[in-house]
Amino acid sequence: MSTTDSSLLRPRLIGRATVNVVVAVSVLYTLLPVLWLVLAATKDRDALFSSDLLSLSDFSLVRNLKDLFAMDGGLYGRWYLNSLLYAVLGAAIGSLLSVACGYAFDKYRFRHKEKLFGLVLAAVMVPQTVLALPLYLMASEAGLVNTFWAVFIPVLFNPFGVYLGRVFSRGYVPDEVLEAARVDGAGELTTYVRVSLRMLGPGLVTVFLFQLTAIWNNFFLPMVMLSDQDLYPVSLGLYQWNSSASVSPEYYPVVIMGSLLAVLPLILAFVLLQRFWRSGLTAGAVK
Repeated sequence: MSTTDSSLLRPRLIGRATVNVVVAVSVLYTLLPVLWLVLAATKDRDALFSSDLLSLSDFSLVRNLKDLFAMDGGLYGRWYLNSLLYAVLGAAIGSLLSVACGYAFDKYRFRHKEKLFGLVLAAVMVPQTVLALPLYLMASEAGLVNTFWAVFIPVLFNPFGVYLGRVFSRGYVPDEVLEAARVDGAGELTTYVRVSLRMLGPGLVTVFLFQLTAIWNNFFLPMVMLSDQDLYPVSLGLYQWNSSASVSPEYYPVVIMGSLLAVLPLILAFVLLQRFWRSGLTAGAVK
């Protein structure tokens, strides 16, 4: 290898090494809290306060699980079911609504379409915490405060999901396919359900995952809307237990174990749905 080739190769190697170091640091930064959570969930209260997490002694995973589901009359199980109901059902309905709205913005012409879509984009930039008080006042007027619907209804509408729905509709649903379906005599609703919605599968899954994550981690809205502990999601319930831990230290192990279990549905959803998310269902649909 000549001197010139070596001088050209050296900056590439340095750049590649720098990228690898940055990626490794990012991975460690992401995984270390999860690793700490897994280790801490296997320890009893004394081991937590002594910072003896790496020791193989004081293994209390089973005991922590039993304490978690027995604490306060089994409230955690109720919270977990509430979160699954809020997140899974809300994300399923919300993603269908968002993709349908995005499809309408992309494929149909109507008055002030771009202005209305501009309002959707503006809504994306509004923090959810800003909307909590107006939503509370509206729910109070409707008599829905401290009910399931006070948390469930607002999470069904996702402006970012509408934006993604329009992007995916433009990329996955060719106009030629819609024209062919109309020529065959299919109505607009039939065309959307039987043709377009199948092509929008990757987009639907993507919006579903974003919505599922946002609803599962939703904290501020339930805190404003709910006072009945039986309606709490996991995030709000663990926050309440963590606040009580300063007075009653026996809550610390169950809070950590509950936090570990709260991560599992999101990991499971991404693992099971990633192949649908990445797949191109319309590859070769139009020649």
